[in-house]
Amino acid sequence: MATPKFSKSTITFHQDLKQRVGAYFKETNLPRSGNRPLYLKAGRMVLSFISVYTHLIFFTPHWLIALAECLVLGALTAFIGFNVMHDGAHGSFSDKPWINKMAGLSINFLGANVFMWKTKHNVVHHSYTNVDGVDDDLNARPFLRLSPSQRKFRIHRFQHYYFIFTYSLLYLYWVFFTDYKKYVTKRVGMVPIQKMKLSDHISFWSFKAIHLVLFVAIPVFMLGWSQWLPGFLVYSLFAGLLLTTVFQLAHSLEETAFPVPAPATNSLEDEWMIHQIRTTANFATGYKLLTWFLGGLNYQVEHHLFPKISHIHYPAISRIIRQACKEYDITYLEHKRLRMAFLSHFRHLRILGTA
Repeated sequence: MATPKFSKSTITFHQDLKQRVGAYFKETNLPRSGNRPLYLKAGRMVLSFISVYTHLIFFTPHWLIALAECLVLGALTAFIGFNVMHDGAHGSFSDKPWINKMAGLSINFLGANVFMWKTKHNVVHHSYTNVDGVDDDLNARPFLRLSPSQRKFRIHRFQHYYFIFTYSLLYLYWVFFTDYKKYVTKRVGMVPIQKMKLSDHISFWSFKAIHLVLFVAIPVFMLGWSQWLPGFLVYSLFAGLLLTTVFQLAHSLEETAFPVPAPATNSLEDEWMIHQIRTTANFATGYKLLTWFLGGLNYQVEHHLFPKISHIHYPAISRIIRQACKEYDITYLEHKRLRMAFLSHFRHLRILGTA
């Protein structure tokens, strides 16, 4: 199966919107990358992670406090992913490439691999959002049915009850299985990964070994298996739950589209930019503290349209995009509250499991 093609633009929306956003940065004289407050936030999150890790492993408190710190460590893992790695991998964290590379490498220390992530996320997910068979983010088979075009199994009747548990497994599955699967098969789903250089192979195996030392060998040596395993599971499951939920609330909803390529031409109905708007939704953008922690990933529409712009600019360019969508009669999807987005996702799963 070849990757589908997008329809050519028959309206000026794409060009017009790019010009409007470009004019904003020209008028404000702002760089499209991050700024000092973002770097300070990133530094605080990384230092907090190191501090909590050190206290847990080398100054282990009472087990109740230790489990609470495991939850904090899981949250910090997700927040570093949202705020540091994500922008770095997209090249928008800084205007200096080497800083972006370092920011992207933060995911390697946390157990995953930035090389594989760039193919899965930057190339595949951002190009073919919600296209079943191509967008690997939709592939949760056989446990979950996330798209109407996917095969339904009897277990899916209950997926709106057990999806939280499935989401919590993502981090463990990602770190200990899917990265290796991509490495061996040399593809993300149906899409081949870029040919790896020797340095990429060395980086892959070196960081996997570093992660095992930091999160398995040292804790087991210091605490023993009986104390390490519960803590590691609490940490990993909570990180997985946060990471998965944030991305699912942006794409797997009642309101979002799941386009299917035309069989005869293998082409999609919309041009790329309109495709992104139809398959993506924002949530709770009025809550600044949530936006701060999520690295602007509640502004998913803005991120999918302009992934090379740092998330610190999303609130500003959101107003530009909303106005353009209004003028071109394009529906801009958004849930004002986190609860509303979560309920929409819940209903989406229930419908796909029972319909």
